[in-house]
Amino acid sequence: MMRSKIKLSFWQIFNMNVGFLGIQFSFGLQQTAVNPIFSFLGAHHEDLPLLNLAGPVTGLIVQPIIGAISDKTWSPRWGRRKPFFLIGAIIGSLCLFAFPFSPTLWFAVGLLWILDVGNNMALEPYRAFVGDKLPNKQLSFGYQMQSLFVGAGIVLANASIFLFQDWFGVAEAVEAASGIPKWLYYSFFIGAILSVSTILWSVLKTPEIPPSDEEFEEIKKHNALPLSDRIKTPFLEIVNAIKDMPKLMWKLSAVYLFQWYALFVYWQFIAPMFRESMNFDASQALSQAAKMNTTYNVSTIVFALALVPLAVRFGGKKVYVFSLFLTGIAMLSIPYIQDPLLVILPMILFGVGWAAMMGIPYSMVSKVVPQERRGVYMGILNMMIVIPMGIQTLTFGPVVKNLLDNSAVNAIIFGGVFFIIAGVLALRLKTT
Repeated sequence: MMRSKIKLSFWQIFNMNVGFLGIQFSFGLQQTAVNPIFSFLGAHHEDLPLLNLAGPVTGLIVQPIIGAISDKTWSPRWGRRKPFFLIGAIIGSLCLFAFPFSPTLWFAVGLLWILDVGNNMALEPYRAFVGDKLPNKQLSFGYQMQSLFVGAGIVLANASIFLFQDWFGVAEAVEAASGIPKWLYYSFFIGAILSVSTILWSVLKTPEIPPSDEEFEEIKKHNALPLSDRIKTPFLEIVNAIKDMPKLMWKLSAVYLFQWYALFVYWQFIAPMFRESMNFDASQALSQAAKMNTTYNVSTIVFALALVPLAVRFGGKKVYVFSLFLTGIAMLSIPYIQDPLLVILPMILFGVGWAAMMGIPYSMVSKVVPQERRGVYMGILNMMIVIPMGIQTLTFGPVVKNLLDNSAVNAIIFGGVFFIIAGVLALRLKTT
């Protein structure tokens, strides 16, 4: 029989989520360093959205499929979800180590595709893993703890970038070299180590709950099917789950369309924006963008767990809506601040928003989907993230070139407006 879900201690929930540190260090490098690397290797502004197509495509394909497969998996030694995020971490680690050695733009783009496969393979089962382990009363705390590690991982990634640039970048003529600066290598090496080591910590410290007798029988029936049927099963699971999807998730998909489109705009254009707004060179702009991202993720760490009692008192919906408006205000204000120190202040608001975005929607969804289909629904929730990102990568190049005067400043303002729209749409969410 399935062991009942018991209330876990702070440190048990902490250990369960440590692996998110390594995953998010990798995502932090993707957010801040990958697009500047593309620029170092010759990419132009209008090229950046399409060069980031790997994220949405791999997320759209990998996460729901892995989620559905993990729902039908059980190993007495390794569990249900842990084999997938361990393999994903190994793939990601190898790619991070190789990334700064990219000799050409298209080599780097190819590595990004493989890196995203690894990260997405690790990420989705991790979301379901927390939902599997925790009783409903601890779900908000569990996902906000994930949000804390999201912030911590990205903080370390971004801090490593601007610190290594400060310590080792002065002697390098980056602009003249027309290649990836050597000081940036060290951040990727650290990420490669953390990707595997933190996942191993969670794997070794946290046992999974065995499936119930009914679930185990379903798993055995699935494993007894012919290979062709087993291959088709995840796709059928996804289609059927979408048909049965709760109304909350349909409404959340509209919010996510604007929220994640805007976030991708921010990550792609914050460094180019500083080249426009403050006349920085490429290296200075990358360092400033790293400081901005560090600030908002420090803010995420500070506010992640503080949002739990606020969500209990005022409701997750209200906290989420407020956070989206704060993030929109932050993005709208950044292009108009000329001081490199003062421009960091709006990122405190951005961090509050990021903390809510990385925790509250997952808690809301986890409470309304069935336990036996949690993996596939967490994968579908990720589809709601990557589809807007895919739309952004395909559409925003022409938008920024033809409608926004090829201006990174206008791109950031555009993203701020989309966050405000997301906040308005989030008012429609019904959590009961």
